[in-house]
Amino acid sequence: MRTFSFICLIVACSFIVNAQDCNSYFAMEEGITSQITSYDKKDRPVAVVDYEIKKVSNNNGIKIAEITSTVKDEKGKLIATSNYEVSCKGDKISIDFRSMMSPQLIEQYKDMELEITGNNIEIPNNLNVGDQLPDSNMEMTMNMGGMNMKMNVAMINRSVTGEETIKTPAGTFECVVITYTSEFKMGITKSGTAKQWLSKGIGMVKQEDYNGNGNLTSSSLLTAFNK
Repeated sequence: MRTFSFICLIVACSFIVNAQDCNSYFAMEEGITSQITSYDKKDRPVAVVDYEIKKVSNNNGIKIAEITSTVKDEKGKLIATSNYEVSCKGDKISIDFRSMMSPQLIEQYKDMELEITGNNIEIPNNLNVGDQLPDSNMEMTMNMGGMNMKMNVAMINRSVTGEETIKTPAGTFECVVITYTSEFKMGITKSGTAKQWLSKGIGMVKQEDYNGNGNLTSSSLLTAFNK
C-alpha cells in the first residue's frame, strides 16, 4: 500500500508546471521551483517533493521543459530523485508518462533490465465543467532473472467536475476540479479515485486520493511556489 501511495504522490506532483504562452494551467520558465507536501489519511505529513524547471527549449515548434524532482520523507531524509519532461504544443500540454512512476521504485529496480511504455498525461488549454479528458497509463516490464514482471499505472475516466477556491500555504487559488479513477496493477489490482484542483498560472494546488470504498487514503498540497 505504501508503494501505491508513493505512486499516487508522484502522479499528483506531475502537474507542477505551467505555460503562460501555451497552456493556461501550467508555466514553463527556467528556474521556477515548487513544492508539494503529501499527508496520510490522518493529515500527518509523510513526504515532500521539491521541483525545479532546469531547462526550457524549443524543438520544431514544441516547447520542452526538463524537470527535476526530489522526494524526501517527513524527517527530511532523501528518498529518491528523478527527471522527466513536459512538452507544450498548440492547445495542450503533455506530461511524460514516466512521471507516473515513483522515483522510489525506479531506484529500487535501477539494476534490472527495464522497459517502460505508455501514453502521456494531457491537459487542454481550456478546461470547462463537463469536459472529458484522455486516459493515461504507464507500463513497466522488469526482467528478473529471465522472468518478466509487469507493473501498470493508469489514470482513467478523467473529467472536469467543478470550480472551487482553495487556500494553501502557497496562497489562495481559483481552481477547476478534475476527478479520475486510478489503477495500479502488479500481480493484483488496486484501484481508487482521485480529486484534483488545478489553478491557472500555477498547476496543481491540491489532490485527494480515495480507496475503492471511497475512504480518504492520502492528500497532497502545494506548499511553495517561486518564480
